[in-house]
Amino acid sequence: MLLYLLAVVGALTVAVLLWRAFGSQNATVPTRRGSVAPDDDPEFLRGLDERNKKAGDDPPA
Repeated sequence: MLLYLLAVVGALTVAVLLWRAFGSQNATVPTRRGSVAPDDDPEFLRGLDERNKKAGDDPPA
């Protein structure tokens, strides 16, 4: 009984390793894009803050 259990675990391990090596290429982690959106760019946000302070305007709510 234990031999069958070890055989099943071994077969599953080999199957998973083969799937990872040669299987679906769609399962890869997508790469991050090079550009940063303006609302995530610290320099852009700092510039907006300085511009608003110079103008004396409150940003719209």
